[in-house]
Amino acid sequence: MNTSNKSPVALITGGSRGLGRSMALHLAARGVGIILTYRGGVAEAADTVKQIEAAGGKAVALALDVGDTSGFGAFVENVRTELGRHFGRERLDFLVNNAGIGINASFAETTEAQFDALMNVHLKGTFFLTQRLLPVMADGGRILNISTGLTRFAFPGYGAYAAMKAGVEALTRYMAKELGPRGITVNVLAPGPVETDFRGGAIRNSPEMKKALSAQTAFGRVGQADDIGGIVALLLAPESGWVTGQRIEASGGILL
Repeated sequence: MNTSNKSPVALITGGSRGLGRSMALHLAARGVGIILTYRGGVAEAADTVKQIEAAGGKAVALALDVGDTSGFGAFVENVRTELGRHFGRERLDFLVNNAGIGINASFAETTEAQFDALMNVHLKGTFFLTQRLLPVMADGGRILNISTGLTRFAFPGYGAYAAMKAGVEALTRYMAKELGPRGITVNVLAPGPVETDFRGGAIRNSPEMKKALSAQTAFGRVGQADDIGGIVALLLAPESGWVTGQRIEASGGILL
């Protein structure tokens, strides 16, 4: 990982809002420089950067559509440029593959277009973006992929989404095995239900859904963004360097 006296730098995809925003703020509070990506939320991305800088940290926002691999080459060059210009670094220490979309449709009604959209963002995007970023990753660095509790338990309507995330979990183990010689750890974090604006704020805006999900957790509540942001910071801390190839679920003990 970072052996110089400069602070480590993390790249967080989808870091402008929701879970990604919380991850960025928690890591920045620990002295980590942040490169966050956004697809359409320019104002949200700028606000997250402003918050980090107001607290004395360093951050930059870059546009990226993780569902479009044709833009990955130019994006990686932008990352190289910002690493040098903004952080005085040549390598990333941390990569968090967080960006995602949510589509709720039964197995019988899922369209091929919906399937492809989920695959391109969650599985293909994670695979090839990480691949393209490997030359920019520092030896001894960390990669954290974001999955979902829905790979362990099943709620109707999320079959295609969960299938992509199950693929990410399998990919994580292979990445950990193949990148181990470089000292790079690769793990996957699987959040349970979290009250954010994901899927249009489906949990946040539905008292009935929120109550039903809360009743299934050990703590009697759904998660908050900071529950996940804090765990990400812990998994990327120096003390977690012996953990690799693992699935860590952060669900408040749902459906135990």
